[in-house]
Amino acid sequence: MSKPVLCLVEVDHGEIAATSQRALAVARSLARADPARADLARAGLASAGLASADLASADLARADPASARLPAVGGLTAVVFGPPGDSADRTAADLACQGVTELCLVASDELTCYAPVAWARAIEQLIAARSAAAVVAPATDRGAEVLAHLGALTGLPVAANCVAAAATGDQNWRLRRHRWAGSLLEDAVLAAPVALLTVAADAVADDGSALLPVAVADDAVADDGAGPEPAIAAPDASGQVFAPVSGGATIPAADVPVTTFAPALQAADLRVRATQSAGQGGGMSLATARVVVGGGRGVGGPDGFAALEELAGLLGGVVGVSRVVTSQGWRPHRQQVGQTGTKISPELYLACGISGAIQHMAGCQSAKHIVAVNTDPDAPIMSRAEYAVIGDLNEVIPALVAAIRAAGGQG
Repeated sequence: MSKPVLCLVEVDHGEIAATSQRALAVARSLARADPARADLARAGLASAGLASADLASADLARADPASARLPAVGGLTAVVFGPPGDSADRTAADLACQGVTELCLVASDELTCYAPVAWARAIEQLIAARSAAAVVAPATDRGAEVLAHLGALTGLPVAANCVAAAATGDQNWRLRRHRWAGSLLEDAVLAAPVALLTVAADAVADDGSALLPVAVADDAVADDGAGPEPAIAAPDASGQVFAPVSGGATIPAADVPVTTFAPALQAADLRVRATQSAGQGGGMSLATARVVVGGGRGVGGPDGFAALEELAGLLGGVVGVSRVVTSQGWRPHRQQVGQTGTKISPELYLACGISGAIQHMAGCQSAKHIVAVNTDPDAPIMSRAEYAVIGDLNEVIPALVAAIRAAGGQG
C-alpha cells in the first residue's frame, strides 16, 4: 500500500497562500517523482515549463543508485486546519489543480485559533492514521514552528528550507535545500522513517499557472530522450508528471475528496494559542507580496513611514523594514526583511533609506527587481539595485506618489 505525503496548507483570506503552493509543488514531486522519466522531463517538458521542483526531484532520484528500491510513496494529502463549509469547498477546488488527491480538514471544538503544539499533535496523529511517508510545510513562521514541535513530539529530524526532495529507499531521502540564508544550495541525505521538511519561500517560481497532470506512456521516452508530444489529461494512473497550464486553458480537474479529522488533544497541547493574528487583520503577507516598499534608518523615525505606507497601498504591496528599524522600535519585527527576519521574493523591492548590509540583502536577494532610493551613492545596496535614485526619500517618495495618483486619475 502506498504511503501518502502530507502537506500543511495555509489559507489566506480564502486563497491558498503562495508559500503553500510552493510547498505543494515540492510535496507533489516527492509523492510522484519518477527517476526513469527525468530525461523526458528535461527533453520534452522543460520547454513547456515543467515545475522546477518536479525537475529537481527527478534529478535527485536519478542521482542515487538506491532509487531502484524506491518506497511505495504515492498520493498527496493537503492538511488544512478549519471546519467544513463553503470556504473548504473552494479550497478543495483550488487544490484539484495542484495534484492533491485528498483534502483533510482538521477540526475540533477546541481548535478555534492557531495553536502550534495542538497542530503538531494533530499531524502526529495523522501520520499514524494515514501511514504517511513524509510531512511537508511551507517555511513560514507557522510552518516552521509546527514542524519544530512535530519533530520534538515524534523524535524525527526536520530538514528546513528545502527546494527539492526525492525518496531513495531504505528510509533515506535526498534533499536539496538553502543554506547560509539562501546564498548556496546543499545536497544532503536525510535518514528518517518519515521525512519532515519545510520548503523555502522562494523555492519554486510562482507564475500563477495552474498545475495539471500530464499523462506519460511507458514508451514515451526514446533512446535520445525525446518523445512524442505529451497530452494533458485528467488524473489517471501512476506515471504522471506535472506541467503548468497557462493562457486561460479550461481543463477540468478531478474532484478532490474531502475528509475530516478530529484529533485527540490534551490541555497541555492548547496552552499556547494565538488569540490575535496579524493575518486576520487585513493586508497580505510580507513573504508572498509581489511588491515590497522597504524603509531603513534613512526614513528618520516612525512618522516617516506614512509616505511608504501610502506608496505601498498604491502599488498593491506591503511595507518591509531593515533590522535597525525594528531595533529602534519604529516598526514591529514581523515587518523585518533580512537574514533574521522574513525572506522575500517580490516582483519589485523598493528600498528607501536602506544601506544594504549583507544580512539585509540575504533576505531580499530573490527579488526580481530592486530599486534603491538613498542619499549615499556608495551605499552597498546601490551596487545591487537594478535602478538607483540618489536623493532624499522625503522628496522622492511624495513625488512618486503624486505621479502614480495623477496617472491613475486619483487626484
